[in-house]
Amino acid sequence: MTTRASYKYGEGEEYHGEWNAHGKRHGLGHLTLANGTKYTGRFENGFCSGHGVMSFADGSRYEGEFAGGRFSGIGVFTRCDGMKFEGEFRDGKVNGLGLLTFADGTHGLPRNEGYFEGNELKERQQCNEVIRKARNSATIARSQHL
Repeated sequence: MTTRASYKYGEGEEYHGEWNAHGKRHGLGHLTLANGTKYTGRFENGFCSGHGVMSFADGSRYEGEFAGGRFSGIGVFTRCDGMKFEGEFRDGKVNGLGLLTFADGTHGLPRNEGYFEGNELKERQQCNEVIRKARNSATIARSQHL
C-alpha cells in the first residue's frame, strides 16, 4: 500500500510523491535536494530505482535507469556543455557499451563508440542495439509523471 504526500526535510530537501507503509519514498515521486539537484521518477524503499530523470544545478542531466539511488543500467547522460554519453552505467558511472557524442554533434575520429570503463574508451566496437535501448530508456524516464 502506498500513500501520496509531501515532506520538507530540515536540510532544505523536499519530496512530493508516494510513500510505503514503512515511511520510505516508494513509487513515483519528485525529490529536490538542497544543492539544486532534482529527480523525478521511481523510488524503491527510499532510493531512486527504475526509470527517472536527474537534473543537476549546472545543467547536466541523466535520463534512464537507476538502482540503489545511482545511475545503473541503460540511459543517457548529457553534460552541461552538451557532451553526451548514450549507453550503459553502473554504480553512477559510465561502464559498458555506448556512444560518446561531442557538443558539436560529432563522435570523434575514429568514432568514440564501444566499451567504456569510467570515462575511458577501452575497446572500439559497434553497439547500435545498446544505443537504441539507451535512447528508449531516456524516453521512458521522461514519461514518468506524478
